[in-house]
Amino acid sequence: MNEPAFATDAVPAATVILLRDGLDGVETLMLRRNAALAFAGGAWVFPGGRVDPGDLDPAQPDDEIAAARRAAAREASEEAGLDLDPAEFAVLARWSPPPQAPRRFNTWFFVAAAGQGEVVIDGGEIHDHAWTSPREAMRRRLAGEIEMIPPTWVTLLGLSAFATVDDALDTIKHRRPDEFVTRMVKLDDGRQALLWGGDSGHETGSLDLPGTRHRLWLHEPEWRYERDFDRV
Repeated sequence: MNEPAFATDAVPAATVILLRDGLDGVETLMLRRNAALAFAGGAWVFPGGRVDPGDLDPAQPDDEIAAARRAAAREASEEAGLDLDPAEFAVLARWSPPPQAPRRFNTWFFVAAAGQGEVVIDGGEIHDHAWTSPREAMRRRLAGEIEMIPPTWVTLLGLSAFATVDDALDTIKHRRPDEFVTRMVKLDDGRQALLWGGDSGHETGSLDLPGTRHRLWLHEPEWRYERDFDRV
């Protein structure tokens, strides 16, 4: 299958998912973005933002992942007051937006242990923070208590399977990062879904083709993720 490639006109960005052990499995740090922001205003997200020129290594300007690691660490410092070592970040996934997205970012998702630092939000871009289990964050979105964007929701769904931080990091470090090149499909009957590589409809945009599934149905209020093949 000829899969769509990562968007070449999207802004490079990075985010880091910080994990700590909780009573009911892993917990992650989530930040609520200022509602006035143009991108994901009011949504609960992980620390992160765009890759700035200063994140590039002059000796290796083409090392995209290294620049993204530094960007994620810098954003965690700016938004949450945390001092992180980007060398310790495990690569979880890379997300590319659909062509319809008004603001488009190619975003590397990293995972790391939280460490001992105290969270201090910046009060500008970030207006609140919480340590929460993935299941609790998803429950709150379903109940209409918080807003969330699809990449965050899909990531939380995956993290909900882990009982400990060590389990999560060991698994993530030993598997290939996911690539989410997004195709958005809207049909006249009201159905809407995001399709990714491995879905039989990813190339054509058809939701009804037989074959494998890798998609997120955006029916409100309950989103539904389908993936019927294993990660490598």
